[in-house]
Amino acid sequence: MGQEFLNIMDPGDVKKIIADIPVNKKVEKILLKDCLNRILAEDVYATINLPPFKKTSMDGYAVMAEDTFKASEDNPINLKLMEVVGAGDVPKKKLENRFCTEVSTGAPVPVGTTAVVMVEFTENNNGNILIYESVALGQNIINKGSDVKKGEILLIKNTKITPDKIGVLSAIGMEKVVVYQKPRVGIISTGNEIIKPSEKLTYGKIYDINSMTISSAVKACGCIPVHTDIVKDNYNILRNKINEFNDVDLILTSGGTSAGTGDVLREVLDDLGEVLVHGIAVKPGKPTIIGRLKNNNGSKYLFGLPGNPAAALIAFRVFFAQFLMEMASNTINVSNDNIKKLKLSRRYRPARGRIHYLLVKIEDKMAIPILKDSGAISSLAEADGFIEIPKNIEILEKGDLVQVYPLTDF
Repeated sequence: MGQEFLNIMDPGDVKKIIADIPVNKKVEKILLKDCLNRILAEDVYATINLPPFKKTSMDGYAVMAEDTFKASEDNPINLKLMEVVGAGDVPKKKLENRFCTEVSTGAPVPVGTTAVVMVEFTENNNGNILIYESVALGQNIINKGSDVKKGEILLIKNTKITPDKIGVLSAIGMEKVVVYQKPRVGIISTGNEIIKPSEKLTYGKIYDINSMTISSAVKACGCIPVHTDIVKDNYNILRNKINEFNDVDLILTSGGTSAGTGDVLREVLDDLGEVLVHGIAVKPGKPTIIGRLKNNNGSKYLFGLPGNPAAALIAFRVFFAQFLMEMASNTINVSNDNIKKLKLSRRYRPARGRIHYLLVKIEDKMAIPILKDSGAISSLAEADGFIEIPKNIEILEKGDLVQVYPLTDF
């Protein structure tokens, strides 16, 4: 006889246990070019004024505004051209009354400039610039520091560095950025029947699915998966493999969590630390296990997922994705933005006495139950998401409104 499950726990209680697990966040300084989708670990302040100089927002002529006040189509004002200043150039002459300087968009304006006349309202007649429209003080000029002043906060701590934020950091010449380190998560796939994709498939064996599936989910949460070889259902081998993961922040296993004779994970956890959860009142995902590993450096946690691929992915999404995102300092919660409210395509009777997660596909704005075992790979191929059915629901009728949750859209 195999070991029995420990006390089967309510999903809400399990989530409370996970929420109480301490998270140790580390920081590092990396190059800006490597910062995409990383999380800022400190506030960023402007080290310069933006813009850093007074400049024009238009192609045209830098003028003293009062020189143009009576200009019109019928009565143009004639100003003498002093110099031409392009973007990146430095004006050499101070502007004087009755003179102007030709400027390109983004170019610095000369000292004395109080406005810029758009080129569309001018005419160049051999260095005599005819102004056909008056301009107000400050018109078409961007003042130094008008966007951001030196010392002002630009980005706040915990901001996700997206392409637009990289543009902001580039604007102040930042080369390196302090971000949170990505947590390292050890991935262990267990089972005597599991083989690598590179191996020949023989009778009784199956290819390893969960390593790649769970690793991809770990990456989606902002963490780094650290792979190991497939581990047999052997106490000593599994124990040694877990002990090898000295440099990871968390360990995720798949398989070896049930109460069968070949499932040794609970025994290993009892030896290396303690079992916090073994068995959750859900379907699929009942065998999910959580353990605390004790060593000289403190505690490390292990989350054990079921071996069935769909059950493993659902258990990860429901119980562990949010915790991994918190580890990665990803302040965006597991997304509910993509939840769809749809009508059920047929009558369905869920498992009784526990929360039931049912894979569904979406067609014609209907949620269609996938009536296959959680170990069926085709169920993952067809699934567009899953619905959560409370344990007190005995039957869902055709046409009932249900919420469809995405499986992996974090």
